[in-house]
Amino acid sequence: MWHAVVLTFLAGVLAGNSIPHFVKGITRERHPTVFGASPVINLIVGWAGAVLAVLLLQAAGVDAHASAGAVAGGLGVLVIGLFHAGPGASAAGSRSRPLG
Repeated sequence: MWHAVVLTFLAGVLAGNSIPHFVKGITRERHPTVFGASPVINLIVGWAGAVLAVLLLQAAGVDAHASAGAVAGGLGVLVIGLFHAGPGASAAGSRSRPLG
């Protein structure tokens, strides 16, 4: 069961993190990633995060532990959402300055 919970939590983190990167990519806005901040890089990072989240969900085998998996995945999305809403991926104070 712990295997499913941990993998589903990580899938939630990846899925939640992929959303802002994918959205910034398709709206052609810059957003920091470890690979750069261009819209194309963000689109690729967002897409890759979503694909990896799906692969983790498949590897987790949450069928046997659906409730625990749903809670773990939801907590993963919440954790990364709080990260983006709070300190975020950019350095402190850089949100008020334009990128580039």
